[in-house]
Amino acid sequence: MTGIEDVAVAINDGSSKNGSVVDAKVEAKGNGGGAKGTAPIVKLGSKPTLIVHSPLKFLIMDSPKKENLHLYIKECKRHGVTDLVRVCSPSYSAKEMELAGISVHEMAYADGTRPPDDVIKQFLGVVKSRFVEGGGGAGAGAGADARGGDACIGVHCVAGLGRAPVLVAIALIEFGGCDPIVAVDFIRKHRRGAINAQQLDYLEQYTPTFNAGCVCSIM
Repeated sequence: MTGIEDVAVAINDGSSKNGSVVDAKVEAKGNGGGAKGTAPIVKLGSKPTLIVHSPLKFLIMDSPKKENLHLYIKECKRHGVTDLVRVCSPSYSAKEMELAGISVHEMAYADGTRPPDDVIKQFLGVVKSRFVEGGGGAGAGAGADARGGDACIGVHCVAGLGRAPVLVAIALIEFGGCDPIVAVDFIRKHRRGAINAQQLDYLEQYTPTFNAGCVCSIM
């Protein structure tokens, strides 16, 4: 039986239809000049989208999987993510995110439906504690207090095009005093394909109820 002589791991920048991704390629070379095998390429599903609406800062993503979770953690850390809001069924263990100092908030709701009131309230509560009240709020990730205004909230659903951007749009309406159309256009400018017609209709009729007041301005 041929043993594994060495294993080389290289992480390189690649590209996809949605923008640049990070690829991880593993090669193993057998003893005695045997054939070299290449493991499947591991990469981000799509490039995470940073939405900055000062002082609000969100990272919209598709859902990580067990095999590429380390790449999403790297992206989250790069953007200073302190909290990650998961609005779909789990496809990875939250423990790995928590170990990386990122608090995971479970707010799953059915795809193709409007966010329930309790999800909206919970999400806006995280946004308020992070960006309005300051200090990172309860359950803040490691180093959150030191980052202060550089904190970022990650939000993901399955594809990062529906449920996640809808919640971000609601935050912009509630905390930025944004007109729904302005909020949607701003998100779509940075993340192509986000928020379908049905979701747009819902947001157009959305009435702010959180009494957060305007705390930000379009960048």
